[in-house]
Amino acid sequence: MWYKKREEKEEKMSVTIRFFAQFGELLGTDISAEPTSGGALADLIKEVASKNKEGYDAIFDKNGAFREFVIIMRNGKRLDTAHAENARVADGDEIAVFPPVAGG
Repeated sequence: MWYKKREEKEEKMSVTIRFFAQFGELLGTDISAEPTSGGALADLIKEVASKNKEGYDAIFDKNGAFREFVIIMRNGKRLDTAHAENARVADGDEIAVFPPVAGG
């Protein structure tokens, strides 16, 4: 069935979001979230990041899109930010959000 009956409750999941470097300083490093089933990964990150304007602005542009340098990983695999808008979170997901990485 592709739709939910009124009496059906949305299932809560447990997801961990880890922000690194500057993002972690602004938003915290390990955040547990309980999104509803079928929610978009980008929406979850936006919701968590919205608790700190500076952190939100570091990750998202004025249109609410990921900044081009943001790196998103889900369960250890890199996810293109363009696909994060449509990617759905699943119970137990570990999401990592990185600023640009430089090295020498």
